[in-house]
Amino acid sequence: MATLRIAQVPEADRLLSADPLALLLGMLYDQQFPMERAFAGPYVLAQRLGLTALDAAALAALDFDTLVGAMSATPVVHRYPKAMAERTQAVCRILVSSYEGSAAALWETADSGAELFRRLNALPGFGKQKAQIFTALLGKQLGVRPPGWEAAAGPYAEDGSFRSVADVTGPEALEKVRAFKKEQKAAAKS
Repeated sequence: MATLRIAQVPEADRLLSADPLALLLGMLYDQQFPMERAFAGPYVLAQRLGLTALDAAALAALDFDTLVGAMSATPVVHRYPKAMAERTQAVCRILVSSYEGSAAALWETADSGAELFRRLNALPGFGKQKAQIFTALLGKQLGVRPPGWEAAAGPYAEDGSFRSVADVTGPEALEKVRAFKKEQKAAAKS
């Protein structure tokens, strides 16, 4: 099992490395919020709910106000706690109904990169770019490489790039990804 270093918090990174649902939720939360805080979010959420592991069925069935409360306590799990609580439950419901509650089954049973991308792109809160990035993260850091995964991940699959969370392997890589994103925003403005 690979040890991820995305959240930059050892306990949170251990959870991301061991729990596929935590990793999937971290990717879900990586929107309009600092990347490392988004990926630490599943750990914070588990702590606040008193869980040692995240469970899709339990999260899908959890009282919504309880989930929102856990997400909005300071420091917040996400800057939009209610919206992310809704998406968390929606993703977990899909996992329960289509993948026997297993986030790993979502990618382990995909026959191709295109199928993996399609499954991710169909999740609430996942658009084309996020699905490509997560496909690249799975391929680059966890060895999940169904045929065609690189084509499905697009430019995020490139070796040696520092475009996204798929390339974050520690603090130095995180800074390189930040620099790349800053350059992209500056280029888009000009």
